[in-house]
Amino acid sequence: MSAARTLSEISEVESTVRLSLDLVSAAKRNIGFLRAVSESQWLHEKATVVEAIRRYDELWMPLISDLTVGLTPPMVLPPFDIEWIWFCHTLNPISYRNYCETRFSKLIGKPMIFNEENEEYALVRCQDQWRQRYPTESFENETDSDSSLQPDTVVKNEHLFNLVQKQRFVCNKFQWPYMSELVYLIAARQRYKGFLYLLLQRFSDGVSSRLVPTLDILLMWITHQSYPTVYAEDMKEMEADIMGKIAEIWDTVKEKEVEDTKKVWERTFDQPYEKAGGAIDFHGVPRVKSPAHWLVSDSDVNTKYKSLLPRFLLEACVSAKFSKVKDIDDDLKFKVLRLRVVRCHRQLKIDKHISDFSMDSWKKHSQLYCEFGTKGLILELRRLGGGCFKASKLENTASFLWNELLRAHSLTLERQINKQLRIVASITPPVQAPYLLKCVPDRVTDDSGAMVSDVILKMNNYRPQEGRWLSRTVLDHAGRECFVVRIRMGGGFWRRGGETPSAVKWEERIIEVRQGSWSYVAGSIGRAPEKVVGTATPKDPPENWEAAWSFSTGEDLLISCQASSSSSSLPDLRFCLTNLTSPDSTTKLLKGRKMQYQVKKASSSSSEEETDKDEQEEEEGFVTLIRVTEDNPEGKATALLNWKLLIVEVLPEEDAVLAILICISILRSVSELRKEDVGKLLIRRRLKEAKNGERDWGSVMIDSTSCSSSSISSAYVEAWYLNPKAVISSSSDLVARQPEISANYSPVEGGDKLYKRGIIT
Repeated sequence: MSAARTLSEISEVESTVRLSLDLVSAAKRNIGFLRAVSESQWLHEKATVVEAIRRYDELWMPLISDLTVGLTPPMVLPPFDIEWIWFCHTLNPISYRNYCETRFSKLIGKPMIFNEENEEYALVRCQDQWRQRYPTESFENETDSDSSLQPDTVVKNEHLFNLVQKQRFVCNKFQWPYMSELVYLIAARQRYKGFLYLLLQRFSDGVSSRLVPTLDILLMWITHQSYPTVYAEDMKEMEADIMGKIAEIWDTVKEKEVEDTKKVWERTFDQPYEKAGGAIDFHGVPRVKSPAHWLVSDSDVNTKYKSLLPRFLLEACVSAKFSKVKDIDDDLKFKVLRLRVVRCHRQLKIDKHISDFSMDSWKKHSQLYCEFGTKGLILELRRLGGGCFKASKLENTASFLWNELLRAHSLTLERQINKQLRIVASITPPVQAPYLLKCVPDRVTDDSGAMVSDVILKMNNYRPQEGRWLSRTVLDHAGRECFVVRIRMGGGFWRRGGETPSAVKWEERIIEVRQGSWSYVAGSIGRAPEKVVGTATPKDPPENWEAAWSFSTGEDLLISCQASSSSSSLPDLRFCLTNLTSPDSTTKLLKGRKMQYQVKKASSSSSEEETDKDEQEEEEGFVTLIRVTEDNPEGKATALLNWKLLIVEVLPEEDAVLAILICISILRSVSELRKEDVGKLLIRRRLKEAKNGERDWGSVMIDSTSCSSSSISSAYVEAWYLNPKAVISSSSDLVARQPEISANYSPVEGGDKLYKRGIIT
């Protein structure tokens, strides 16, 4: 084997690694296509697939063959269902080549169309050609999906049908939103070229075991294959050799194959094989599960709220390599490599002993998901003071800033922290992630939005403040105030005298969401922002429902709280959310953590009855908001709410104000129906929050199973919904603080009786 080469040395001009296709543009287009395939459930029904294969085999391929003159494919694109079959077929180059040469005596290629305008033109042109040639055949697949339930559906082309069924789940491998980013695709293309170079080197060495591509390399490989004539020309010197030397998408690979691939890559390029956004993800090979549900959103409907700033997330991977050097202290058992973030979450410290790293081979230190606002990573080489749990002394540091990594080759940087230890960090491009919001208690306000206080009274020349509203401040992932929520509880003019506050009727207890932060006039005393962006109004519930709300966003919410038949079960909550302004838009509210938020039950040594009750109590506060479309009848979870703790995770495509209104309305209704202060609504003072930077929720996430370090609590780095109480109890226990706060309420705010009325009395 020749000396190690860098990836940048594998240039386009080398005849051994030739790519005559714009792989970056082609891969970007393929990702969009695969995501559309994944979201189109109808496309995977058996009857639809069978009909699509017939249309592909009998109609499309003869048409494209006749339209193809020479080696250049015509500027036409087939219908969506046929394009999916075509794509699957091309991923088996030998089968596709034999099929084309047997039927048409030539290899049929695909046109290189990489922008929407040209795609639309190619599709229209295809429609014209289709109608001229097949006047009795519909251009679209009109198969009734219900026919897929019939067991006698005939499969004529069994080979192609099985191939399509195998490829169905390939779409899920490329759902990560950062994969569409240009810098990611450029880095993936370079690594794919390195992978091809690696294959050539292995052939010359006579090595026969299979190589296993990482996700980024796999994306480029299947994109290359999906343009058959280009792939055949680029690979003509090695195509026959590489078949069987690379693990296919649907293959179960052996751990030895994975390890051998890593070793030969490291030996060739002296870099870790797996990187951020480039893990090995094949059936049968364990992979660190992402704690972040990072779904692609086509739009952000929350840009209309100027106070709500988007949240950006990236994946980071750190690997280290230890080398034995003469005349260097090799007492490694007292040295650790500590990982921290540059900004935010100062409590985060992930320690790994230097002795854990292998000699002359790369080993992963950490794989984590960070908000872009964390700025970067710091690696510290520390000497422990005689034991793992005593003070340590800093010996050296190496920093990796996100902005530097984004400009680096392949989104990867290397640092030498001392003569013995090298560190490589890689990232994915930051992309927009779900919003994280939580509501915290705040002071009572009057009808105008001013906090009820002696300060406000004095500023108003002691003119009494009218009305009383419970208030909650909505904080985003960085602790910024972005909304103020107010719940009307009482009316009337009150002074410091002996007047009795008057509680308003249930139907007058509206909820409003105001955009922006408080305008503070003295310390923590201030006025709510003026702009109201959402309201919830109580109304009479229909039969079999116990509470009803009308939202200004166009939805109606119905709530039922029925007693459970089981003595160990909590009352059975039911929800119904209907969109009155857009009947075509179907929404569902499902109790508990559903779809991507579903949590597997943990085993417990307690009795089965106690375990079930604990799980019910934990699950009860969660509600999943699901949007259903015609193409995706199973729906997509666009928000996860915890109405007990008033915490919300919202995809950019979902309205954050709607999610907040749902949360507050459920809490308000359940408190009324149960006659119990379920969500601590009686707290009417701002509780002390953890300082920004100490332990910022959502700023860093790590799969707890991959973090065995005793220096970090997994509750603080897991997804919030796995342990939501740890998120809000940043400074104190709300329940413990409630009596202390209640004793300090002033008469002008109104006593507990006003706020308890309609909640627990």
